[in-house]
Amino acid sequence: MRLTVHSDYALRVLMYLGAREDRLATIQEIAKVYAISENHLMKVVNKLARHGFVKTLRGRGGGLRLGRPAEDLTIGEVLRVVEEDFHVVECFGESNMCRISQSCRLRLALRRAIDAFLAELDEWTLADILSNRNSILRELRPFIS
Repeated sequence: MRLTVHSDYALRVLMYLGAREDRLATIQEIAKVYAISENHLMKVVNKLARHGFVKTLRGRGGGLRLGRPAEDLTIGEVLRVVEEDFHVVECFGESNMCRISQSCRLRLALRRAIDAFLAELDEWTLADILSNRNSILRELRPFIS
């Protein structure tokens, strides 16, 4: 299974905001630190904000911060929101044209695997991921203005 770049960026945004929870951050700042597209990051942050993972403050002195405490954000919950789908094979989609999908057991096996994957990530909070916050900040320091 493979996660999209959208998920990767969403998790990195949350990690950045969680690691620097003492201050607001901007999309421009996060894009610069991770060397990623501001335009793409804007879409990611918009989705995170719509679902309450990120709080946006507009105007002079505005920026981004976590929408909920890091202890309350599970990685599984975030991925369920930001991933378009978990259709790893054709028969998971609405336009299933597979000729053996009625009798194939692969679908069941893959569904269980995806459920197990997400169940494991439901056990991990953003706070767990950031338990080494100082190390993360040390690695990012050369890129932070």
